[in-house]
Amino acid sequence: MLRVDHVVFAVRDLDAAGERFSTEFGLASVAGGVHPRWGTGNRVIPLGSDYLELISVVDPAAAATALGRALIELTSEGDRWFALCLADDDIGATGARLGLEVDAGSRVRPDGRVVEWRGAGIEDPRRTPDLPFFIAWDVSAELHPGAGRLAHPSGASGIAWVEIAGDPAAFEGWTDGADLPVRFVRDGPPGIRAVGLVTPHGESVVRQPPNA
Repeated sequence: MLRVDHVVFAVRDLDAAGERFSTEFGLASVAGGVHPRWGTGNRVIPLGSDYLELISVVDPAAAATALGRALIELTSEGDRWFALCLADDDIGATGARLGLEVDAGSRVRPDGRVVEWRGAGIEDPRRTPDLPFFIAWDVSAELHPGAGRLAHPSGASGIAWVEIAGDPAAFEGWTDGADLPVRFVRDGPPGIRAVGLVTPHGESVVRQPPNA
């Protein structure tokens, strides 16, 4: 089974982006940690069973990796949406179906606890910006990044939908026809355009924030 796990937003400065998401969208965030494999760091906006991730290159050596180069290029003119990530109950089968490597990953939280997962597709050159990558968490439910409880000024409590510019047929083939809260637009280059969040006052839409 596939479901929305998180949506990734690439930024040039994690702290500045955290402040902007709080001011512009009423979304609080916490420091996530560093991904040693890629030289990236993140901040997490927990929403319960899912979350938004702010990610940035924090080690210039990461420019040598596919992910590091992609993030640096993507944010060269401002912060941008990067990718949708789907939680996958059988990531081994998905990797075999699509010919993707399934790799172990981890990061250390600021409190010293280790968060571990298996991922597939984030750096595969066949994954275009309108297609998701996949994750299987190897942690208890309390350590899932979405599980942290923050008092968001907006009251946001979950991802309602993700808007993507791209080819619906290609997305359906990549995800094996999974039923996902994704809507498509056909204007502009492929990639995420917006994320709708559940709040007590109706849906709140996070589109492209002002450039840093």
